[in-house]
Parts: sequence; structure tokens; C-alpha cells
Amino acid sequence: QVQLVESGGGLVQPGGSLRLSCAASGRIDPIYLMAWFRQGPGKQREMVASITGGTTNYTDSVKGRFTISRENAKNTVALQMDSLRPEDTATYYCYLIELGGINYGQAYWGKGTLVTVSS
Repeated sequence: QVQLVESGGGLVQPGGSLRLSCAASGRIDPIYLMAWFRQGPGKQREMVASITGGTTNYTDSVKGRFTISRENAKNTVALQMDSLRPEDTATYYCYLIELGGINYGQAYWGKGTLVTVSS
């Protein structure tokens, strides 16, 4: 019953910035984790960043460049991507997992948004 919708992907120059947004709708337990994953050409899907409560985590390759945060709208998170590199090119997927209530452990995925970093 939870739907995730990503937006903000596109083409950007190396060194540029892009901001992704993920809006979650439906009935969601107050305790949950949201994250961004990505999958580039010929690569496995990897977690880029996550946020639960006030705690954030990042994969080493994006530390200092990417920031995950909550937006003004409820159950919405953003991924601010700065100093983008060609290797950041990937389809980015929003992810949510419920950590409380009867649906504990239920996970949801967005359909993905493509980010291309190229000159």
C-alpha cells in the first residue's frame, strides 16, 4: 500500500549538482528507514545513503559530496548530489522499510530515476 515516487534525475555536467526527491504515500508506520540505492552500468545495486530518525549513513564513495535529508513534506526525502562524477551515472532508486508495527520488515522500492553525468 506504500508507493514511492522519485523525481529530479537528468543530465548534468561533471562537477555539477543535482537534487533528487522521493515522496512516499500510503499508510506508513512512524518508525521507518528511507534510503537511496543506485545501479550503474555493469554494476550491482548499492546503497548510497540512508536516513532513519536523525541518523544518516553514506557509502564511502559519496561521503562529503551527497547529503540525504528530509524535506518539508511528510515522508519525503531528498538526496543533494554535489561534485558529481561520471562514475555517479546510474539509475537511482528510493527505498523504504518499515521498522515498527504489524508490517515490520516490509520494504518498498520506487521505479527509479536516471542520473547521467557527462560532458
